[in-house]
This record gives sequence, structure tokens and C-alpha cells, in this order.
Amino acid sequence: MDDIPRDAKFWTGLRKRISVLTHGRNDSEDLLHTAYIRLEKYRAQHRVDSPAGFLVRTAINIGVDNHRHANYLSEEGINAETFEIIDDAPLQDEVIEARERLHRVEYGLARLSPRTREVFLMYRIDGLKYREIAVQLGISESAVAKHIAKAALFLTEWMEGW
Repeated sequence: MDDIPRDAKFWTGLRKRISVLTHGRNDSEDLLHTAYIRLEKYRAQHRVDSPAGFLVRTAINIGVDNHRHANYLSEEGINAETFEIIDDAPLQDEVIEARERLHRVEYGLARLSPRTREVFLMYRIDGLKYREIAVQLGISESAVAKHIAKAALFLTEWMEGW
């Protein structure tokens, strides 16, 4: 990097030149910074005779690409300034906490009587109605309701504080 001056006058001049060539865009400093990063990557494998020229040309090209991208987004009805990629995935600690709660629920389900657990899972997991459960198991709808209430009460108390 010995061939690029380190003084502020050089960099200010490049920034002004980029601003003029990109029609007064106010992000010339950002363009220059991105161009500098690209210059470093390029110089790792290639010889550059005019680093200043490379920086200016690259910054202008980046500016043009950004302008085209913003125009495309506006044509699609998307505001480029507020365009963000949102990651809806839970954080790692939330995943770990959810797994611990799930294990706690599984352990609580295992503590229920086999019939109560079966009725509760048919209702909550399989989505069956009281009548459907009663017919399948040969019990009354009232018995189904009591099993579900018993399981729900036990699991609510079991999970309290988690």
C-alpha cells in the first residue's frame, strides 16, 4: 500500500471527485470505502498500476449498481431505504429454553395415567373432538372431558415456574 498516499488531502480529493462523477451523491465516502476494500482484495492477486484510478472507477461502478438496485426496488414498490432482511428464526438461548420446556412437558406427560395421557394427546395433538375420542375409546364424552381437565390441570401445575 506504499503507492497510495496516507494524507487527508489525497482522500478528500478522491471523495470530491467521486461525488462529482456520481452527480453529487451524498454517499461518496461510503463508495470510496467499499472501493478501497475491493482494491485490497483485487491487489492480493493482481497488479494495479493506478490505485487512485481503480478506486475512483470502482466507486463510480458501485454507485451505479446501487442506483440501479434502488430503482428496481422502487419499481417493485419496495422502499430501498427501509429494505431489510428479517430473520424470524429464534435466538439460540430461546431454542435451548424451548427444548428444556418441551422435555419438562414430556416428563410431565409420562407421569399421567396411560388413559389420561392417551385422551389428552388425542385431543391436543391429533385434534380430535370429545365425541370422536369417546367413540374411538368406548367411553363417555363426560369421561373424555374429565381426562382432559385432569391432564391440563396437572401439566399447568407441573410447568408452573418454567
